[in-house]
Amino acid sequence: MSIPETMTAIDVERSQSGAKLVPRKIATPHPGPGQILIKVAGAGVNRADLLQVQGHHPPPPGAPPTPGLEAAGTVAALGSDVSGWKVGDPVCALLPGGGYAEYALATEPCCLPVPRDISLVDAGGLPEVYFTVWSNVFDAVRLAPGESFLVHGGSSGIGTAAIQLMTARGHRVFTTAGSAEKCAACVKLGAARAINYKTEDFVEIVKAETKGKGVDVILDMVGGDYVMRNLNALARRGRLVNIAYQKGAKVEVDFRVVQARLLTLGATGLRGRPDSEKGAIRDALKREVWPLFDSRRLKTVTDRIFPLAEAEAAHRLMQESTHIGKILLATT
Repeated sequence: MSIPETMTAIDVERSQSGAKLVPRKIATPHPGPGQILIKVAGAGVNRADLLQVQGHHPPPPGAPPTPGLEAAGTVAALGSDVSGWKVGDPVCALLPGGGYAEYALATEPCCLPVPRDISLVDAGGLPEVYFTVWSNVFDAVRLAPGESFLVHGGSSGIGTAAIQLMTARGHRVFTTAGSAEKCAACVKLGAARAINYKTEDFVEIVKAETKGKGVDVILDMVGGDYVMRNLNALARRGRLVNIAYQKGAKVEVDFRVVQARLLTLGATGLRGRPDSEKGAIRDALKREVWPLFDSRRLKTVTDRIFPLAEAEAAHRLMQESTHIGKILLATT
Protein backbone atom coordinates (compact mmCIF):
# COMPACT_ATOMS: atom_id res chain seq x y z
CA MET A 1 0.00 0.00 0.00
CA SER A 2 1.41 3.38 -1.02
CA ILE A 3 1.50 5.79 1.92
CA PRO A 4 1.74 9.54 1.22
CA GLU A 5 4.32 11.67 2.98
CA THR A 6 1.63 14.08 4.22
CA MET A 7 -1.99 13.71 5.24
CA THR A 8 -4.93 15.83 6.28
CA ALA A 9 -5.52 15.99 10.02
CA ILE A 10 -7.68 18.18 12.23
CA ASP A 11 -5.80 20.79 14.22
CA VAL A 12 -7.03 22.74 17.22
CA GLU A 13 -6.55 26.42 16.42
CA ARG A 14 -6.64 28.62 19.51
CA SER A 15 -7.21 32.37 19.67
CA GLN A 16 -8.62 34.95 22.06
CA SER A 17 -12.08 34.19 20.71
CA GLY A 18 -11.76 30.49 21.57
CA ALA A 19 -10.72 27.24 19.91
CA LYS A 20 -11.86 25.84 16.59
CA LEU A 21 -11.10 22.77 14.51
CA VAL A 22 -9.40 23.25 11.14
CA PRO A 23 -7.94 20.78 8.63
CA ARG A 24 -4.15 20.95 8.17
CA LYS A 25 -1.56 19.07 6.19
CA ILE A 26 0.90 17.29 8.50
CA ALA A 27 3.44 14.51 8.13
CA THR A 28 1.99 11.01 7.92
CA PRO A 29 3.14 8.99 10.95
CA HIS A 30 5.15 5.78 10.63
CA PRO A 31 4.54 2.76 12.86
CA GLY A 32 7.15 1.90 15.44
CA PRO A 33 7.54 -1.41 17.31
CA GLY A 34 4.16 -2.84 18.27
CA GLN A 35 2.23 -0.23 16.29
CA ILE A 36 -0.24 -0.45 13.40
CA LEU A 37 -0.76 2.38 10.94
CA ILE A 38 -4.44 2.63 10.01
CA LYS A 39 -5.70 4.23 6.81
CA VAL A 40 -8.74 5.79 8.48
CA ALA A 41 -12.19 5.44 6.97
CA GLY A 42 -14.19 6.64 9.98
CA ALA A 43 -13.50 8.13 13.40
CA GLY A 44 -15.84 8.50 16.34
CA VAL A 45 -16.56 11.86 17.98
CA ASN A 46 -16.67 11.73 21.79
CA ARG A 47 -17.31 14.23 24.57
CA ALA A 48 -13.72 13.74 25.68
CA ASP A 49 -12.72 15.28 22.33
CA LEU A 50 -14.77 18.37 23.17
CA LEU A 51 -13.04 18.58 26.53
CA GLN A 52 -9.63 18.31 24.84
CA VAL A 53 -10.46 21.16 22.48
CA GLN A 54 -11.56 23.21 25.50
CA GLY A 55 -8.21 22.50 27.16
CA HIS A 56 -9.54 20.20 29.91
CA HIS A 57 -8.52 16.72 28.70
CA PRO A 58 -4.95 16.84 27.35
CA PRO A 59 -3.46 13.87 25.49
CA PRO A 60 -1.24 11.56 27.55
CA PRO A 61 2.54 11.82 27.08
CA GLY A 62 3.60 10.70 23.63
CA ALA A 63 0.11 10.89 22.10
CA PRO A 64 -0.49 13.14 19.08
CA PRO A 65 -2.22 16.49 19.68
CA THR A 66 -4.80 15.69 16.99
CA PRO A 67 -8.16 14.79 18.62
CA GLY A 68 -9.81 11.41 18.14
CA LEU A 69 -9.94 8.47 20.55
CA GLU A 70 -11.13 5.81 18.10
CA ALA A 71 -10.97 5.03 14.42
CA ALA A 72 -11.49 2.26 11.88
CA GLY A 73 -10.17 1.55 8.43
CA THR A 74 -7.60 -0.76 6.89
CA VAL A 75 -4.10 -1.70 7.97
CA ALA A 76 -1.68 0.48 5.96
CA ALA A 77 1.62 -0.60 7.53
CA LEU A 78 2.90 -2.69 10.43
CA GLY A 79 5.67 -1.96 12.89
CA SER A 80 8.01 -4.63 14.13
CA ASP A 81 6.75 -7.12 16.74
CA VAL A 82 3.18 -7.05 15.39
CA SER A 83 1.64 -10.42 14.59
CA GLY A 84 -1.82 -11.55 13.51
CA TRP A 85 -2.39 -8.61 11.18
CA LYS A 86 -1.51 -7.93 7.54
CA VAL A 87 -1.70 -4.91 5.28
CA GLY A 88 -5.25 -4.45 3.99
CA ASP A 89 -7.00 -6.03 6.99
CA PRO A 90 -10.08 -4.15 8.24
CA VAL A 91 -9.34 -2.90 11.74
CA CYS A 92 -10.85 -0.67 14.43
CA ALA A 93 -8.85 0.67 17.35
CA LEU A 94 -8.92 2.56 20.61
CA LEU A 95 -6.47 5.46 20.33
CA PRO A 96 -4.73 7.83 22.77
CA GLY A 97 -5.38 10.53 20.15
CA GLY A 98 -4.95 11.15 16.45
CA GLY A 99 -8.19 9.69 15.09
CA TYR A 100 -9.29 12.86 13.29
CA ALA A 101 -6.90 12.24 10.41
CA GLU A 102 -6.43 10.27 7.20
CA TYR A 103 -3.94 7.97 8.95
CA ALA A 104 -3.65 7.09 12.64
CA LEU A 105 -1.28 5.04 14.77
CA ALA A 106 -2.64 2.37 17.10
CA THR A 107 -0.90 -0.11 19.36
CA GLU A 108 -1.62 -3.78 18.70
CA PRO A 109 -3.28 -4.44 22.12
CA CYS A 110 -5.90 -1.78 21.31
CA CYS A 111 -6.91 -3.16 17.89
CA LEU A 112 -9.88 -5.33 16.99
CA PRO A 113 -11.15 -6.75 13.71
CA VAL A 114 -14.13 -4.96 12.22
CA PRO A 115 -17.23 -7.09 12.89
CA ARG A 116 -18.79 -8.79 9.89
CA ASP A 117 -21.39 -6.69 8.02
CA ILE A 118 -20.30 -3.47 9.79
CA SER A 119 -19.00 -0.71 7.50
CA LEU A 120 -15.54 0.71 8.08
CA VAL A 121 -17.00 4.15 8.78
CA ASP A 122 -19.55 2.87 11.33
CA ALA A 123 -16.87 0.73 12.96
CA GLY A 124 -15.00 3.93 13.78
CA GLY A 125 -17.56 4.48 16.55
CA LEU A 126 -17.21 1.09 18.24
CA PRO A 127 -13.95 0.94 20.24
CA GLU A 128 -14.32 3.83 22.69
CA VAL A 129 -17.86 2.96 23.76
CA TYR A 130 -17.36 -0.78 24.12
CA PHE A 131 -13.96 -0.51 25.84
CA THR A 132 -15.59 1.95 28.25
CA VAL A 133 -18.77 -0.01 28.90
CA TRP A 134 -17.04 -3.35 29.38
CA SER A 135 -14.24 -2.06 31.62
CA ASN A 136 -16.68 -0.24 33.88
CA VAL A 137 -19.71 -2.48 34.07
CA PHE A 138 -17.98 -5.85 34.11
CA ASP A 139 -14.40 -5.21 35.26
CA ALA A 140 -14.93 -2.40 37.77
CA VAL A 141 -18.31 -3.18 39.34
CA ARG A 142 -18.85 -6.75 38.11
CA LEU A 143 -22.44 -6.81 36.96
CA ALA A 144 -23.51 -10.41 37.65
CA PRO A 145 -26.01 -12.63 35.82
CA GLY A 146 -29.58 -11.73 36.75
CA GLU A 147 -28.73 -8.27 38.10
CA SER A 148 -30.44 -5.09 36.91
CA PHE A 149 -28.70 -2.12 35.34
CA LEU A 150 -29.25 1.62 34.84
CA VAL A 151 -27.28 3.77 32.41
CA HIS A 152 -27.76 7.51 32.21
CA GLY A 153 -27.70 9.22 28.84
CA GLY A 154 -29.25 6.26 27.08
CA SER A 155 -29.29 7.96 23.67
CA SER A 156 -25.56 8.72 23.73
CA GLY A 157 -22.93 6.51 22.14
CA ILE A 158 -22.15 4.98 25.53
CA GLY A 159 -25.85 4.61 26.34
CA THR A 160 -26.90 2.95 23.08
CA ALA A 161 -24.02 0.48 23.40
CA ALA A 162 -24.70 -0.28 27.07
CA ILE A 163 -28.44 -0.82 26.55
CA GLN A 164 -27.85 -3.28 23.73
CA LEU A 165 -25.05 -5.17 25.43
CA MET A 166 -26.78 -5.61 28.79
CA THR A 167 -30.03 -6.61 27.09
CA ALA A 168 -28.20 -9.16 24.93
CA ARG A 169 -26.62 -10.61 28.08
CA GLY A 170 -29.99 -11.00 29.78
CA HIS A 171 -30.08 -8.04 32.18
CA ARG A 172 -33.08 -5.82 32.86
CA VAL A 173 -32.03 -2.37 31.67
CA PHE A 174 -33.22 1.08 32.74
CA THR A 175 -32.04 4.34 31.25
CA THR A 176 -32.62 8.08 31.23
CA ALA A 177 -32.91 10.39 28.23
CA GLY A 178 -34.04 13.95 27.58
CA SER A 179 -36.96 13.62 25.16
CA ALA A 180 -39.81 11.34 24.18
CA GLU A 181 -38.02 10.58 20.88
CA LYS A 182 -34.82 9.59 22.69
CA CYS A 183 -36.73 7.47 25.20
CA ALA A 184 -38.52 5.65 22.38
CA ALA A 185 -35.17 4.94 20.70
CA CYS A 186 -33.80 3.50 23.96
CA VAL A 187 -36.80 1.18 24.37
CA LYS A 188 -36.39 0.03 20.77
CA LEU A 189 -32.78 -0.90 21.60
CA GLY A 190 -33.95 -3.06 24.51
CA ALA A 191 -34.43 -0.87 27.58
CA ALA A 192 -37.21 -2.15 29.83
CA ARG A 193 -37.97 1.44 30.86
CA ALA A 194 -36.64 4.72 29.49
CA ILE A 195 -37.15 7.64 31.86
CA ASN A 196 -37.47 11.20 30.58
CA TYR A 197 -35.31 13.01 33.12
CA LYS A 198 -36.90 16.36 32.21
CA THR A 199 -40.39 15.27 33.28
CA GLU A 200 -39.84 12.21 35.52
CA ASP A 201 -37.87 11.34 38.65
CA PHE A 202 -35.64 8.40 37.84
CA VAL A 203 -35.21 7.46 41.51
CA GLU A 204 -38.96 7.12 42.06
CA ILE A 205 -39.51 5.22 38.82
CA VAL A 206 -36.63 2.79 39.37
CA LYS A 207 -37.89 2.08 42.87
CA ALA A 208 -41.43 1.51 41.60
CA GLU A 209 -40.31 -0.69 38.72
CA THR A 210 -38.20 -2.86 41.04
CA LYS A 211 -40.81 -3.07 43.83
CA GLY A 212 -38.73 -0.93 46.13
CA LYS A 213 -35.47 -2.82 45.70
CA GLY A 214 -33.56 -0.51 43.37
CA VAL A 215 -31.08 -1.43 40.64
CA ASP A 216 -27.87 -3.37 41.19
CA VAL A 217 -25.48 -1.34 39.02
CA ILE A 218 -25.54 2.23 37.68
CA LEU A 219 -23.21 3.65 35.00
CA ASP A 220 -23.22 7.44 35.25
CA MET A 221 -21.59 10.28 33.34
CA VAL A 222 -23.61 13.12 34.86
CA GLY A 223 -22.18 13.56 38.36
CA GLY A 224 -23.26 16.54 40.43
CA ASP A 225 -26.53 15.97 42.28
CA TYR A 226 -26.98 12.71 40.36
CA VAL A 227 -24.40 11.03 42.62
CA MET A 228 -26.61 11.10 45.70
CA ARG A 229 -29.72 10.37 43.66
CA ASN A 230 -27.96 7.36 42.15
CA LEU A 231 -27.11 6.06 45.61
CA ASN A 232 -30.76 6.34 46.59
CA ALA A 233 -31.74 4.37 43.46
CA LEU A 234 -29.36 1.48 44.20
CA ALA A 235 -30.36 -1.83 45.71
CA ARG A 236 -28.64 -3.16 48.82
CA ARG A 237 -25.02 -3.99 47.85
CA GLY A 238 -25.51 -1.91 44.70
CA ARG A 239 -22.60 -0.38 42.82
CA LEU A 240 -22.24 3.02 41.19
CA VAL A 241 -19.46 3.79 38.71
CA ASN A 242 -18.82 7.21 37.20
CA ILE A 243 -17.02 7.90 33.94
CA ALA A 244 -17.65 11.65 33.68
CA TYR A 245 -19.09 14.56 35.63
CA GLN A 246 -21.07 16.79 33.29
CA LYS A 247 -22.87 18.42 36.26
CA GLY A 248 -19.74 18.69 38.38
CA ALA A 249 -17.16 16.47 40.09
CA LYS A 250 -17.35 18.02 43.56
CA VAL A 251 -20.42 16.70 45.34
CA GLU A 252 -21.76 16.10 48.82
CA VAL A 253 -22.39 12.45 49.70
CA ASP A 254 -24.18 11.11 52.76
CA PHE A 255 -22.00 8.11 53.55
CA ARG A 256 -24.50 6.92 56.15
CA VAL A 257 -26.59 5.77 53.17
CA VAL A 258 -23.56 4.07 51.65
CA GLN A 259 -22.64 2.34 54.90
CA ALA A 260 -26.15 1.29 55.89
CA ARG A 261 -26.89 -0.35 52.54
CA LEU A 262 -23.39 -1.67 51.78
CA LEU A 263 -23.06 0.36 48.61
CA THR A 264 -19.94 0.80 46.48
CA LEU A 265 -18.84 3.95 44.64
CA GLY A 266 -16.26 3.87 41.88
CA ALA A 267 -14.88 6.05 39.10
CA THR A 268 -12.61 5.10 36.24
CA GLY A 269 -10.83 6.56 33.22
CA LEU A 270 -9.55 4.83 30.11
CA ARG A 271 -7.26 7.07 28.07
CA GLY A 272 -4.26 7.04 30.39
CA ARG A 273 -4.24 3.32 31.16
CA PRO A 274 -1.28 1.20 30.05
CA ASP A 275 -1.61 -1.06 27.04
CA SER A 276 -1.42 -4.12 29.27
CA GLU A 277 -4.79 -3.15 30.78
CA LYS A 278 -6.31 -2.06 27.48
CA GLY A 279 -5.18 -5.32 25.90
CA ALA A 280 -7.03 -7.31 28.56
CA ILE A 281 -10.20 -5.33 27.82
CA ARG A 282 -9.66 -5.89 24.07
CA ASP A 283 -9.40 -9.64 24.65
CA ALA A 284 -12.66 -9.65 26.63
CA LEU A 285 -14.45 -7.71 23.89
CA LYS A 286 -13.19 -10.07 21.21
CA ARG A 287 -14.37 -13.06 23.23
CA GLU A 288 -17.63 -11.81 24.76
CA VAL A 289 -18.92 -8.90 22.67
CA TRP A 290 -17.77 -9.10 19.05
CA PRO A 291 -19.62 -12.41 18.45
CA LEU A 292 -22.85 -10.57 19.35
CA PHE A 293 -22.32 -8.35 16.29
CA ASP A 294 -21.84 -11.40 14.11
CA SER A 295 -25.11 -12.87 15.43
CA ARG A 296 -26.79 -9.45 14.94
CA ARG A 297 -27.74 -9.11 18.58
CA LEU A 298 -25.73 -5.88 18.59
CA LYS A 299 -25.76 -3.18 15.92
CA THR A 300 -24.13 0.18 15.34
CA VAL A 301 -26.25 3.24 16.08
CA THR A 302 -25.06 6.17 13.99
CA ASP A 303 -26.78 9.54 14.15
CA ARG A 304 -24.80 11.44 11.51
CA ILE A 305 -21.60 11.19 9.49
CA PHE A 306 -19.62 14.36 8.70
CA PRO A 307 -16.71 14.73 6.29
CA LEU A 308 -13.39 14.99 8.16
CA ALA A 309 -13.02 18.65 7.20
CA GLU A 310 -16.33 19.40 8.99
CA ALA A 311 -15.15 18.28 12.42
CA GLU A 312 -16.12 21.67 13.83
CA ALA A 313 -19.76 21.08 12.79
CA ALA A 314 -19.65 17.58 14.30
CA HIS A 315 -18.55 19.07 17.62
CA ARG A 316 -21.36 21.61 17.50
CA LEU A 317 -23.88 18.82 17.03
CA MET A 318 -22.47 16.93 20.02
CA GLN A 319 -22.57 20.09 22.11
CA GLU A 320 -26.25 20.56 21.21
CA SER A 321 -26.93 17.01 22.45
CA THR A 322 -29.77 16.37 20.04
CA HIS A 323 -28.18 13.26 18.54
CA ILE A 324 -29.09 9.60 19.11
CA GLY A 325 -26.09 7.28 18.92
CA LYS A 326 -22.70 8.06 17.47
CA ILE A 327 -21.46 11.07 15.55
CA LEU A 328 -18.74 10.09 13.07
CA LEU A 329 -16.18 11.66 10.79
CA ALA A 330 -15.45 10.07 7.41
CA THR A 331 -12.29 10.63 5.41
CA THR A 332 -13.89 10.09 1.98
